Amino acid sequence: MAKEDRFDQVTGRKFYLDYPDDLNGSEPVTFLLSLHGAGSFGAWQRLYFPACDYVNSHRLVVATPTAATADPMRRWMSAADDEHLRNVVELVTGRFGADRIGAFWLAGHSQGGITANRLVFQDYFAARVDGYLSLSGGRLGPAEHARGFGPPTLPGEPARRRPRLVPPEPPPADLSFIFAVGEHEIVNLPPTSPWAERYGAGPRVRLPDVIDTEPGQVYDKLREGRSSPAWGLLPRPGITVIYAYPGARQDRVIADVVRLDKGHTEGLEPNVTRTLVEMIAGAPGGKLRSVSAQVAGH
Repeated sequence: MAKEDRFDQVTGRKFYLDYPDDLNGSEPVTFLLSLHGAGSFGAWQRLYFPACDYVNSHRLVVATPTAATADPMRRWMSAADDEHLRNVVELVTGRFGADRIGAFWLAGHSQGGITANRLVFQDYFAARVDGYLSLSGGRLGPAEHARGFGPPTLPGEPARRRPRLVPPEPPPADLSFIFAVGEHEIVNLPPTSPWAERYGAGPRVRLPDVIDTEPGQVYDKLREGRSSPAWGLLPRPGITVIYAYPGARQDRVIADVVRLDKGHTEGLEPNVTRTLVEMIAGAPGGKLRSVSAQVAGH
């Protein structure tokens, strides 16, 4: 695995870039833009969803940026953030070539997942993104959050209102979609998916459970000993349930992934990370390549 700190000269911001260290010729890759949640940063996201560990085995290019520090909560909300993310896409495309990027996915944890949904409403991303992975960042369809969900208040902090979380609006773009969530974050997972119905997929099928004997790499250290199961406890091994919706038009990958006995902030374990990467790498792509060809044609 090769890792670089890349520099966006337009905005003056850096981002992590991971890619296979033996990449050669015109070998195709899957490009993944990974977005952290509110209050977090790129280095944490890189460990929370460690897709970078699989860049060699699954031929990935993973870019992991950080939201503007001008916002104390480091949320993906500003026009400057959107500009930076577009610049990251252009830098990666220029570095590796649009012809070799077989598929382009967004992945986002929490507010990063909400941001992924927001971005695919924009013409720029809608034309290029082949799918997105929502890591506890809202489901395209109902999935009620657990009562009292949100970061526990620390000693000395003012009481805060619980976040009002509603399902993201379904985007008009054609996309594969994977929703991954901790069991303790939601009341229950509905047995149907409006996104799967949109693509004419069949009833959900439970795939073999993913068993992890090793824990994830990060958690909310600020709330260690004061957190809740819904928000997340210490990293630990576990079992993940995978529900797929087969037969979707355009071969779109649509799935719900539930990490049993987990909450919002425990980092993903190795095997479930690899499983998600395999699902992403096996999904259809080609939109970024098509856009590049259209631009070249003009």
